[in-house]
Amino acid sequence: MLKRMLNGSGLARFIAVRLLLTIPTVLILVSTVFFVMRITGDPISAALGGRLPPDQLAERIHQAGYDRPLIVQYFEYMGGLFSGDLGVTLTDNRPVLEILTTYGTATLELALFALVVAFLVGIPLGRIAAFRRDKPTDAGLRIFAILCYATPVFFLGLILKLIFAINLHLVPVSGRATIGSELEMARGLDGGSGLFLFDALRLGNPAVIGDVLIHAVLPAVALGLLTAGTFLRLVRTNVISTYYSPYVEAARSRGVGESRLLKKHAWKPALIPVITVIGMQIAILLAGAVLTETTFEWKGLGFMLSQYLKARDFVAVQGIVVLVALIVTFANFLVDVIAALIDPRVRY
Repeated sequence: MLKRMLNGSGLARFIAVRLLLTIPTVLILVSTVFFVMRITGDPISAALGGRLPPDQLAERIHQAGYDRPLIVQYFEYMGGLFSGDLGVTLTDNRPVLEILTTYGTATLELALFALVVAFLVGIPLGRIAAFRRDKPTDAGLRIFAILCYATPVFFLGLILKLIFAINLHLVPVSGRATIGSELEMARGLDGGSGLFLFDALRLGNPAVIGDVLIHAVLPAVALGLLTAGTFLRLVRTNVISTYYSPYVEAARSRGVGESRLLKKHAWKPALIPVITVIGMQIAILLAGAVLTETTFEWKGLGFMLSQYLKARDFVAVQGIVVLVALIVTFANFLVDVIAALIDPRVRY
């Protein structure tokens, strides 16, 4: 079947090739994470060294198999990875897979909120900047884009907390929902999905929905503006570029008005590069989530990663980093496919 896809239509062949390329990419990423984690030594010594007597520490290392040759540990780890076994955390003795499934949904929800902010802010402002090219509005928006991209996300988060949460009392300081709310109780009763907004919508209580959304405002804005600056500059550049392309000039020669040229002929093609870079922006969002979740005590994978890094629990850190790498790889694959569907030229 794969051979037929490779020899078939352009889109099918494109998808098959991209899918095949993800396999070595994932293997390289996972292998790199494994060996980098082992550079400092075995995880037991890193987490418990100095807190256990030497004989107990050596016994723990032997029981975990970290005294065996590195290549043996590597193949054992890869075998466990393919079977869904990522090991057990050293500090709280929890399966790493449980950590990923418990806190991964929180990070996913924050990333989705941040993407919504990035789209709502970056794309319309990029369009305005292109329409007002080389005017004060354009200059101001370009400066705004640079500030969005250059400002550290934790610094922006602290400023937002100071102004809107502490001084103005408009939004909560931290957390994902009010402690003891109906949403929290529902999650405790039936497990929930881990996506607070989805669970709140399922409950159908407007107060709970509002509670979830208001808790998400500051973290989503702090993280979303990081990507909004990139979208703004990208949309502006590509709208201007397509505005002077040959097919737009041809439409202009036929008497099409400037407003229609911008809105109909230059606008849609300018969005294709935005879709293309979404995969890279997801990597940036996940990296920024570590600082954002720590700043706002949003208990997702970023928050847990910071806690396990402090505890030097490299088993947990390795599992989280591997998951993030897999998410970024899969997201880039989806973005490539979407771009190929929108613009057939990408397939070739």
